[in-house]
Amino acid sequence: MQARLLLEDGTLFTGVSFGAETEKVGEVVFNTGMTGYQELLSDPSYCGQIVTMTYPLIGNYGITRDDFEAIRPNLFGMAVRRYEPIPSNWRAQFSLGELLKEYEIPAIAGIDTRMLTRKIRQFGSMKGILTTGQEHVEELLERMKATPVLTDQVARTSTEFVYSVPGRKERIVLLDCGSKNGIVHELAQRNCDIIVVPHNTTAEEIRRLAPDGVQLSNGPGDPKDNMHVVETIKQLLGEFPIFGICLGHQLFALACGADTNKLKFGHRGGNHPVKELETGRCYITSQNHSYAVTEQSIEGTDLIVTHINNNDKTIEGIKHKNYPAFSVQYHPEAAPGPNDTSHLFDQFIEMIRKHKQENPQKPRQAVLSEKLRGELTNA
Repeated sequence: MQARLLLEDGTLFTGVSFGAETEKVGEVVFNTGMTGYQELLSDPSYCGQIVTMTYPLIGNYGITRDDFEAIRPNLFGMAVRRYEPIPSNWRAQFSLGELLKEYEIPAIAGIDTRMLTRKIRQFGSMKGILTTGQEHVEELLERMKATPVLTDQVARTSTEFVYSVPGRKERIVLLDCGSKNGIVHELAQRNCDIIVVPHNTTAEEIRRLAPDGVQLSNGPGDPKDNMHVVETIKQLLGEFPIFGICLGHQLFALACGADTNKLKFGHRGGNHPVKELETGRCYITSQNHSYAVTEQSIEGTDLIVTHINNNDKTIEGIKHKNYPAFSVQYHPEAAPGPNDTSHLFDQFIEMIRKHKQENPQKPRQAVLSEKLRGELTNA
């Protein structure tokens, strides 16, 4: 079946459908990874986007449920040069096309993805419509223009319920703004007692869970669409150690008075070089984001820049001058990508332990007794 991808500037790509027979409007972006398409399509950060794969062969190792980064795929569409319908991998449970059809996601193959990528690099990410329908281009353009830009991606991808991944060491509250499973996996490997909470959980509700630290997850969309999370971070800052990743990094920056802006075409891939300013060391990182913290906005805040991108010099990491809190723009949990920076989770745990030593807490029984005495006195 024929499929078409139409960009908002009128550029039309015609190819073959290998996904669902449907239509989706989304932001057209590109990813430079050679592998990892399954982790990519299940990454909540791609919610609302039609992803172009720059590597020419996609689908050759199929799909296995074990490698999902979320319960279900989150992207709105996929565009590839060549799709392989018969996977060659002993772990494969079904093909990429079967998965996309199961979740009503359209996909197009047989187009010039190099031309599409060059167009995005030159003019920036743009809206597009991916369809298997036969409507005229003018009608598709009108329908695309009438479709509003999403602002609720975090609400779409965040968990609706609080749930626990038990462990015997530090209790971490993971504020889920569209979290990848890789973050939970890294914390669980360190035997953390993890409690995952929805994006709209209040600071007081988090306090009741008695965490040792707070993890801010990755997620989709514009960070400024989630000012309720920014307000929660403001209230928790200084009270608990905080570690932010990707969208969590941007929300942490906003909570500290910095600003964010949208990049021309974003960073998406598994080979982005990031320089650690303190040591001068360069790490190869996995990235997926459209927004970044603006360098000028750091001035006048209590933030220090810790990492920069070696390609375009954008900010890749920050830390607070006075409080135990830091964040990075890239993905230390990778999946897909290199694990060069997974040590940041160890750094977070060490920060928690140091904070607890410097700020010893009264036993809970003593706190409860004082509270009850106060209530009886007031009565």
